[in-house]
Amino acid sequence: MSDTIRLISPVDGSLYAERPVATGAEIDAAVAAAREAQADWAARPIAERSAAVMAAVAALETMNDEIVPELAWQMGRPVRYGGEMSGTRERAGYMAEIAEEALQPRRYTDRPGFTRYVRPVPVGIVMVIAPWNYPFMTAINTVAPALIAGNTVILKHAAQTLLVGERLDQAFKAAGLPKGVFQNIVLGHAQTEALLASGRIDHINFTGSVAGGRAIERAAAGTFATLGLELGGKDPAYVRADANVDFAVENLADGAFYNAGQCCCGIERVYVHESKYDAVVEGIVSVARSYVLGNPLDEATTLGPMAQERFAAWVREQTAEALRKGATALVDSSAFAADKAGTPYIAPQVLIDVDHQMSVMREESFGPVVGIMKVRNDEEAVALMNDSPYGLTASVWTADEEAAIAIGDQLETGTVFMNRCDYLDPALVWTGVKDTGKGAALSEQGFLSLTRPKSYHLRVAT
Repeated sequence: MSDTIRLISPVDGSLYAERPVATGAEIDAAVAAAREAQADWAARPIAERSAAVMAAVAALETMNDEIVPELAWQMGRPVRYGGEMSGTRERAGYMAEIAEEALQPRRYTDRPGFTRYVRPVPVGIVMVIAPWNYPFMTAINTVAPALIAGNTVILKHAAQTLLVGERLDQAFKAAGLPKGVFQNIVLGHAQTEALLASGRIDHINFTGSVAGGRAIERAAAGTFATLGLELGGKDPAYVRADANVDFAVENLADGAFYNAGQCCCGIERVYVHESKYDAVVEGIVSVARSYVLGNPLDEATTLGPMAQERFAAWVREQTAEALRKGATALVDSSAFAADKAGTPYIAPQVLIDVDHQMSVMREESFGPVVGIMKVRNDEEAVALMNDSPYGLTASVWTADEEAAIAIGDQLETGTVFMNRCDYLDPALVWTGVKDTGKGAALSEQGFLSLTRPKSYHLRVAT
């Protein structure tokens, strides 16, 4: 009997789906099909490839009424939020829109008698190892531009969201992509590492933990495959003295607690100028207390369970450690009937009297807890924001754009926001520094990550 991947629902702990992992022969067949299909796919016009990707997105949208409750069962997001189709379409649509220009050769005309240009060509087979927290949007970040650029794609989705890979496979089949151009495959960790080590994959995109990223790098060592890694985050926000407090509170609370805090660029720590500290704390606590924690299939629920009990256990452990070290919890978790130890249901929490000796201010939580610290000035805020092994996004809340830019120039991060957070703009490159990883997704830079430069140096014979 073959090994299987079992998807345990956070809703009630039941077995929601189970799939056999691919056999060695099935893996070999998938790679061979991708390799065989790639040259013909790359030879097709960019417009044709873009249209096929957008047809798949359209097919996916027709399934959304079924997908939304599936997501609730798989990873706990409340059905009231309606799924991920708008973001999926926005990201794929933007990459399709810019593809013709982004994938044009760069020509050099300063030497008469020569034709010289650099053309971006597809790398070949792209493997996407996608996460469960935003399972459609994170996958499409790479799947769409990889296909549009002329690559073939093998998708290995997270065990927690097995059905997402199947839905994407259905959508691309409905769009009529040739055999081998897009394939969904179910793999365990050992099989994934063996495939990456085989040298048969040309580019690997992984979104997940730092430990997972290191495992990917080790597995691919010596193969010379290119890598795109989006790993952990501990994204900070700084509320300056001139900020609009009501606006900042509304957005920061959403950035901290939406999706049960399971957002790659969610707000995990907040630094507030001393003049606005009390108002910001009071506002975020008020929002936190207003959430309805419960079954994500209930339309009244605004905060669902975390995807797995062990994730909630980590947040509870971080919170308990902070309290032992002197932090103060401002939300009474007993007011949330569904919050029970040993389950993935956990109330939102706001911590004050925190410092950087506490795990909750240093290590990724990826859950509905946020620590808030008082600062005296921009310099202190910058030092604390940079005191982290991670660097995905950072936000500055201010009425002064020049100040936001000056602060942003000092921040060790991939994206600087002003009066915004927890958002991905497909026109801007999505990237990180330090332990958050390397590589680039979306924008023109995303296409460069999924192609290789090929030079043409042509001389007219005389």
